Amino acid sequence: MKSILSFCLSFVFFTSLWANVERIRCTYRDDPSSSISIAWDQISGGNPILYFDDKAQDGNISLYAFHAHPDHVVEFKGMNNHFVRLKGLKPNTTYYFTIKDSQGQSREYHFETLPDNPNAKLSIVAGGDSRNFREARQNANRMVAKLRPHFVMFGGDMTGGDTPKEWIHWMNDWQLTISDDNRITPIIATRGNHEYSNRTVVDLFDLPNANAYYSLSIANGLLQVYTLNSLIASGGDQEAWLTRDLKINQNAKWKFAQYHFPIRPHTSKKAERNDQRANWANLFYEYGLTVGIESDAHVVKSTYPIKPSYADGSEEGFIRDDERGTTYIGEGCWGAPLRSNDDDKNWTRASGSFNQFKWMFVDPNGIEIRTVKTDRANLVTALCDSDRFEMPKGIDLWEPASGKVIYIEDKSSKVLAVKKQKMKISNFVVEQGAKACHVKWITSNEPSDIIFDLQRENKDGTFKSIAKISGKGVNEANNTYTYVDNFVSSQSITYRLKTLPKVKKKALNAKMN
Repeated sequence: MKSILSFCLSFVFFTSLWANVERIRCTYRDDPSSSISIAWDQISGGNPILYFDDKAQDGNISLYAFHAHPDHVVEFKGMNNHFVRLKGLKPNTTYYFTIKDSQGQSREYHFETLPDNPNAKLSIVAGGDSRNFREARQNANRMVAKLRPHFVMFGGDMTGGDTPKEWIHWMNDWQLTISDDNRITPIIATRGNHEYSNRTVVDLFDLPNANAYYSLSIANGLLQVYTLNSLIASGGDQEAWLTRDLKINQNAKWKFAQYHFPIRPHTSKKAERNDQRANWANLFYEYGLTVGIESDAHVVKSTYPIKPSYADGSEEGFIRDDERGTTYIGEGCWGAPLRSNDDDKNWTRASGSFNQFKWMFVDPNGIEIRTVKTDRANLVTALCDSDRFEMPKGIDLWEPASGKVIYIEDKSSKVLAVKKQKMKISNFVVEQGAKACHVKWITSNEPSDIIFDLQRENKDGTFKSIAKISGKGVNEANNTYTYVDNFVSSQSITYRLKTLPKVKKKALNAKMN
């Protein structure tokens, strides 16, 4: 009996040392380079204070440089939600914090503010629909912890019934996104149809707008992230706000939007969203939205860049536009029941049906998008902050026929580079041999990644492309080219040389007499 009593007393003493705070998460309300909202469920105890510093202090309260009291407290979904809204933080900095209340103190956690430099590189995870199968949801959460992205864009439908019990389970599972060294990845939350009111996401994730649509400017013009609300009117006030904000931020290098309902779902089980096409997709095209991130359908998809159009070659109101179109990705699969991907379009890049999320790298030169299969998270080696842009050992990436990486390049910088170099084409001549014509030309100041389109004149005066020749790229000397055309004629032959639309078009004619 004595040993049992001693054990019980020891247990009480141990637990009393820890603040009774659970279900910790971080969200954004304002500039992510200088602010963050830290939230938790205060189970018991009073007067909680968050102590923080840009140096690890291992929980020693007397060493933390700063402290803050909760700015907002709300009892909701069976939780006593406390929010500390920190502002005036230093960009691109790791901050460490602990929570102390009348009962004890939490462990020390840390988070990163985002860079304020438009030349930065970001790692982003995006997905949605985690509502049913906890094991699948937990695996995806573990993958987040191992990949250490700068933030997660979550597209809604966190739970099935929006009940307090389900939300407590969801928040418990979300703790798996916290890495082994107590790093917290912030979440940018979206309302889905299984969040039965705007209040669900507003009061659990401290959104800056009661209507659950908002935008965040990231890395001083590198990226603008839009979160839209599919569960209220897509037109009216929401469309007017989106128009204003896109216009204000039209100079952002890249623009992403996340929302729950896919405009053109890739399963026949889901309805088309013509209202979103009319009210959002046209704005996306007008203001150059780069990526649209969709959920709800519980299938996997990616599209080629597309724009709204009913012209010949379009399907379901969209047509491929590689120069200015928006790439759409999705559509859920964070643990919700999978559906059949039975509704591809002629502009679909790839589709499938498995548990997954998107993993994106963003920098000024371009975007890389990968689809991560999440069921085997336990086999994946965790990354560190120093190698977060590497592929970890054991990762299972989707590799459809179109390729496992979607590359979106900065076309504007390439055009500027070509203009600056002022490529010249000279000595464009044709020499006729006994059995062929030898077409020759010389370039100077040739840019990289150029392709020449050699064309021959038809009898009716039109030109037909006969060869596409990859350029030799930048060279201190001139580049010389010869193409052998196995075509002879007793009549004069005219050739035309053009560059593909990636660079400024040029056209030269050469005649063989």
